[in-house]
Amino acid sequence: MQSLPLFAAAALAEIGGCFAVWAWWRQDASPWWLIPGAACLALFAWLLSLSEAEAAGRAYAAYGGIYVIASILWLWLVEYRLPDRWDVIGAALCLAGTCVILFGARQA
Repeated sequence: MQSLPLFAAAALAEIGGCFAVWAWWRQDASPWWLIPGAACLALFAWLLSLSEAEAAGRAYAAYGGIYVIASILWLWLVEYRLPDRWDVIGAALCLAGTCVILFGARQA
């Protein structure tokens, strides 16, 4: 169960890092934005490597749903764009997939 807070922190770091590049490239922000952006992306990779999953691919797949939820929250809370029903439905489907991957019974 410690994977969920870890994935949430990784998502925040990844979105922050990617947004820094977005701001520089698409919103004419200073190139200095790229320095904390790179640090955030490095933090993201490190956090995701701490997952208790026994395989990287499974950790990345499970993380994907949390990333989608975090991205929709970023859209709403940072960019002040209200998610529409398709955003919410898509995020719910991704979260369901995350739960299947994380909590599904594994054969030994």
